[in-house]
Amino acid sequence: MADDSDTSTTAKASRDGGVQSLRRAFELLEHLADTGGEASLSELAASSGLPMPTIHRLIRTLVALGYVRQNSNRRYALGARLIRLGENASMQFGTWARPLLAELVEEVGETANLAVLERDEVVYVSQVPSKHSMRMFTEVGRRLLPHGTGVGKAILSQLPADEVRALLKRTGMPAYTEHTLTDPDEMLAQLDKIAAQGYAVDESEQELGVRCVAVPLTGTPAPAAISVSGPEGRLTKEAVSRIAPAVQRIAATLSAHLAGEDLSA
Repeated sequence: MADDSDTSTTAKASRDGGVQSLRRAFELLEHLADTGGEASLSELAASSGLPMPTIHRLIRTLVALGYVRQNSNRRYALGARLIRLGENASMQFGTWARPLLAELVEEVGETANLAVLERDEVVYVSQVPSKHSMRMFTEVGRRLLPHGTGVGKAILSQLPADEVRALLKRTGMPAYTEHTLTDPDEMLAQLDKIAAQGYAVDESEQELGVRCVAVPLTGTPAPAAISVSGPEGRLTKEAVSRIAPAVQRIAATLSAHLAGEDLSA
């Protein structure tokens, strides 16, 4: 008959095994996301280092729950059930970010935005408008391709070059205005400059007459950036040098919050 210590050890192993399976399931979802959203079992085994039987068991469970789907080519892709979770998480992120965006608007006098990268698009999840009658040129929930936006370029500047090239190949680089960059090599060269200076500038690349200063968040689970936007007449090139440090400061605070530091601040 097992003594109390044996029972305790068995219970602990069971709990640890459950936690380990949960961790591995989420890691597989992240590996799927890293591959662009679709992969074979062998590719998942290579990227995760897990045994094939373990991957097969976890994937089968995730498919049954709707978090993964199996395509007709027998490859696996992120499931539609994740969309609701991601969108709700993004909106909650946007809700608690609003006080800091409001602080930024108070300081610089222009509209502040928060956007995240989802499925190769940037989606605006929070916004605090300026007090000017001519305000913002986008709205919460709007999705745009990253190459033609300040927040998108700021986010791309934090990604490896091969990931950026793959993303641009998937999305294409349509010209929204005559100023939109449409060449991948030119974009990568600009992203190097953005990474070096710490902020991106959208010079009428999404909408004519609009200038935007954007700064990426760092060390966060999901790629994200904040921006300040306004008409070129107010947000002049000279104003950019004054506004950029303020945007960088708020971005650093948001990055720390999202990483779990000082969440009560």
